[in-house]
Amino acid sequence: MSEPKVLVYTTDPCGYCRMAKMLLEKKGIAYEERMVFGGTPEWEEMMNLTGGAKTVPQIIIDGKPVGGYPELLQLQQSGELDSLLTPA
Repeated sequence: MSEPKVLVYTTDPCGYCRMAKMLLEKKGIAYEERMVFGGTPEWEEMMNLTGGAKTVPQIIIDGKPVGGYPELLQLQQSGELDSLLTPA
């Protein structure tokens, strides 16, 4: 069983980015953080993976975009986040 791959596209300073990372850390979920700036390869990668999202954070779990911090928090509150983060 492998841990799901979690990518968090962020910039600094970004309050929502910090809150998203804190939520994942509190759950003990390892993630890869990628800093993005307009026009960089990471920005283009984020845009491609999310279908054009231009806000951060953008959270990707096993290749599936889940959105930003509000969406991550909603998944946590509904219990769906645990399902997404359960090793396959």
